[in-house]
Amino acid sequence: MKLFNLIRIALRALKRNKLRAFLTMLGIIIGVAAVIAMMAIGQGSKQSINASLSSMGSNMITVMPSSNLQGGVRIQGSSFQTLTMNDIDAIKNEVTGIKDVSPMASANGQAISGSNNWPTNMQGIDTGYLNIRDLKVKDGILFSESDVASYAKVCLLGKTVVDNLFPDGENPVGKIIRFNKIPFQVIGVLEEKGQSSFGQDQDDIILAPYTTVQKRINASIYFQSIYVSAASQETSDSAQHQIEQILRKTHRLTADQEDDFQIRTQAELIKTIGSTSSMLTILLTAIASISLLIGGIGIMNIMYVSVTERTKEIGLRMSIGARGIDILMQFLIEAILLSVVGGLIGVAIGISSSEIISSALHWPILISETSIVVSFLVCAFTGVFFGYYPAQKASRLDPIEALRYE
Repeated sequence: MKLFNLIRIALRALKRNKLRAFLTMLGIIIGVAAVIAMMAIGQGSKQSINASLSSMGSNMITVMPSSNLQGGVRIQGSSFQTLTMNDIDAIKNEVTGIKDVSPMASANGQAISGSNNWPTNMQGIDTGYLNIRDLKVKDGILFSESDVASYAKVCLLGKTVVDNLFPDGENPVGKIIRFNKIPFQVIGVLEEKGQSSFGQDQDDIILAPYTTVQKRINASIYFQSIYVSAASQETSDSAQHQIEQILRKTHRLTADQEDDFQIRTQAELIKTIGSTSSMLTILLTAIASISLLIGGIGIMNIMYVSVTERTKEIGLRMSIGARGIDILMQFLIEAILLSVVGGLIGVAIGISSSEIISSALHWPILISETSIVVSFLVCAFTGVFFGYYPAQKASRLDPIEALRYE
């Protein structure tokens, strides 16, 4: 029997039971839609995180203090004080393959302008910090090396701080604000960066010379971190290794002592978060795929019912010359049609629901052609796998017994 005739017979059989066919396809529709939506959200989140981390400086190396207690749990945090200006000078003078180095001394406090105030964070940095973190001055200027050397009380404001201290839209450049009761002259405003991948507002920040923050606010010689920009991604690993060796020397650590600092590169962070995001995407997709399994079981169940209902029809077809392979193909095509049509509807719903989720919740999504093709192929496989056994049962019926069936 020709394939075209088999498809026509299968379509006619499905049209006789439209509601049953639709309910059978429902599991496939939900499964495919869920798989596409979950993959779109997972891939979109991964791409957004990578883009956000890259915008922070793809070649950035971060040094942070940590404990080095033998036999204990290493704890990272600003409470440890291990990084000093000696480390900065050693890195600048001895490490090759780097462009910029900047310490960072951080302080939390209240910023005040007139009757407006805002709790924020002030970061004491060097002039190379903006290049390392890919920050730009939108209005005004960056402080100079002489400002750093003279502990000048000057600062740059992020957009969030500007919006809260100057809500009337007044230009803050040239104005005086207070941070923890210390007056600072605003000499610049940073370009807006938005939220990071971790939900942190990157514009809720004040930048000042690190010497000013160390002496006038923290009264400490220690830094919370050191930022280094490698000349390229190729030199990042080498620079990281050099920094480790140099800091062990400046901190006078013996061979049996653990590091009292931690070094992280953006490449490591991107790789780690990308791996976590991929695992989460796989988990969500696997959970959504359960609906496909349920849909496949539904197809098998309804095909068994169809074979039972049409036993006499099968016997009649066999009596007029239909072969077992023709009967098998007839019911197998019905199962595949149920699965494929359900898959097409599921793809449409999955794409639409992803767009709706993105618009309503402002989540990043990435709908790839691969996810659509894979979902469609899985549907076809589901139809073949779960439809084969009922179709095989129909093809093995005895024609005489089938004709006698009531």
